[in-house]
Amino acid sequence: MYQFSIFFLLIIGLFSCNRDPVIHTNYVSGNAFGTTFSVQYMDKKQIDFTKSYDSLITVINTSMSTYQEDSDISRINKGDSLVVVDDHFQKVFNVSKRIHKETNGVFDPTIGVLVNAWDFGPQGNVKALDSLKIDSLLLSVGLDKVHIKNNKIVKEKRNTFIDFNALAKGYAVDVFAEFLESRGAEHYLVEIGGEIRGKGINKAKQKPWQIGVEDPNFDQTQSYSKVISLQNEAMATSGSYRKFKVDVDGNRYAHIINSKTGYPHQSHLLSVSVIATSCMEADAYATAFMSMGLEQSKRFLTTHPELKVYFIYESKEKELRTLSVNDFPEN
Repeated sequence: MYQFSIFFLLIIGLFSCNRDPVIHTNYVSGNAFGTTFSVQYMDKKQIDFTKSYDSLITVINTSMSTYQEDSDISRINKGDSLVVVDDHFQKVFNVSKRIHKETNGVFDPTIGVLVNAWDFGPQGNVKALDSLKIDSLLLSVGLDKVHIKNNKIVKEKRNTFIDFNALAKGYAVDVFAEFLESRGAEHYLVEIGGEIRGKGINKAKQKPWQIGVEDPNFDQTQSYSKVISLQNEAMATSGSYRKFKVDVDGNRYAHIINSKTGYPHQSHLLSVSVIATSCMEADAYATAFMSMGLEQSKRFLTTHPELKVYFIYESKEKELRTLSVNDFPEN
């Protein structure tokens, strides 16, 4: 009887192993926020969250899209002081305020008026702006001149133009991720325009999520010479190799504007990738570090060990160099 029981239990055990649940990769991709997005969600069953993603995109655009004329942020920028901003707007605004203060104003979502004035695009010469025009525009720049009171935006300068594009994609990644987690997701990867957040592992391969750090190719091609594992973290990258202009002497200027001078950066820093807990913060800090430059960023990071950062820059000899700070993963 004892031997039979053991045999019976072995049979049950083998049968159970053969009935392990199949893991489905629920994959959705599409267009959003002027770029593309993709979501991989691992689950024991097939689930289509497409309509939910579309709803989230609509809500975020209605709140913060400067390309949508009737969005809350567009109405505020036009001078409508009666707009009641939603939770999405307030979360992004509050994080922007904090990082603006931490970076002594280097990160500033009100710099958009100067980005627009310089007419930045992927090609062409630097637009000629005289110092008087720049000084005039600088008067309306400064997130410290903008406040929230009773869920409404109060601007000290009427012409201040708010633009959250430097962290909105990262925020949208977080919103998608939090939605998935609210549905019980334990293994997922969300990507919007190159900004990424992952949790768990790629269950289909039983391996960590593999993420490529894009090479700074000025010819608009894409390649990845560095691939890292990402688990329960987010990564965002900012670079000067896609949006830049060239002056008559061949000097290359990044699309990132110095919030103090009003002029575009001429920097040897080509790309910054930041790993943080939230993608919104990673996105914002990546933009800030591009504006700071390599040396100032390194000093800042000595007091922010929670941020893992990877720099790609040009040496004086025009050779590519890299630097990992705060244990940015090697692979």
